Amino acid sequence: MNTTNISRVAVREADAVPFYEAQGCEIELFERAWRNRLPLLIKGPTGCGKTRFVMHMAARLNLPLYTVACHDDLTATDLVGRHLIGDGETIWSDGPLTRAVREGGICYLDEVVEARKDTTVVLHPLADDRRILPIDRTGELLEAAPSFMLVVSYNPGYQNFLKGMKPSTRQRFVSMAFDFPPAEQEERILVGEAGIDAMTAKRLVSIAGAFRALRDHDLEEVASTRLLVYAAKLIKDGCEPLLACRAALVETLTDDPDTAIALSEVIDATFGR
Repeated sequence: MNTTNISRVAVREADAVPFYEAQGCEIELFERAWRNRLPLLIKGPTGCGKTRFVMHMAARLNLPLYTVACHDDLTATDLVGRHLIGDGETIWSDGPLTRAVREGGICYLDEVVEARKDTTVVLHPLADDRRILPIDRTGELLEAAPSFMLVVSYNPGYQNFLKGMKPSTRQRFVSMAFDFPPAEQEERILVGEAGIDAMTAKRLVSIAGAFRALRDHDLEEVASTRLLVYAAKLIKDGCEPLLACRAALVETLTDDPDTAIALSEVIDATFGR
C-alpha cells in the first residue's frame, strides 16, 4: 500500500461535530483517557457506531483525526512513512501515524486485528508510558505531542486463532465494548441521522430486531445501525420503504434466495404490502 492510498483514508478535523448519541459513559471515558494520555481500544460488531464515535470525539476535542482501515497488506512503513524520490532528490514522507504523533492528533486504526502482526509491534512504545515512535529509516525517536491519542478497534465476532489481538498488545489499552443500541435509542439515532419520522424509525428498528434474532443461523452478519441509517436516508429521499429496505438490508445481508425471501416477508409484514 503506498502513501497516496493511505492519505485518502486520513481524515482531518471535521468542520462540525458529527451526530452521535451516547449509549452510556463512553464520551466521558474517552475524554478521561485522552486527558491522561492513555490509548483506547474499542470492540464491537460491524456498523454499531465505533468509527462515528471516534469522529465525533475528534471533532468534539478539536483534534486532527487520521483513520487507517487495516488489512492484511498493511505494513509498518504504511503507518510510519517512507522515503520518496522526486525532482532528483529523496525526501521523507510521514505516514498517518507519524503525522498524528507530530501534530498531537488522533490516529485511529480500524479493524486493527486485520493488520499484519509485525505492524502492531510499532504501536507498543506509543501505547505505554513512553509514548515514543522510533523511526528507523530517519534515526528519529519521536516523542508524541501531549494531545496525541492512539485509538484502535476490532470486531470480536471475526476473531479466530490467527486473527486475534495478542495479550501483550491488548493490555496496553483502556478498552470499551460497543453493541447495537437499545430499540428506543436506535430509533432516536435514525431520526437524528436521517431526519425520518418517528413511526418509520420504529418500523425500521423492529425489522432490525427480527433480523438480529437470526444471528449465527441464517445470517453471517445482522442488520447494523449503519444499514438502518442507509435505509432511512433512502426513505427520507422519497424511496418506497419496501424497496429501500430490500436494497439497504436484504440484498446487503444475504445472497441466498430463500433467506432473502424470508427477510423480505418480515419487511412486508412491517410496512405492509
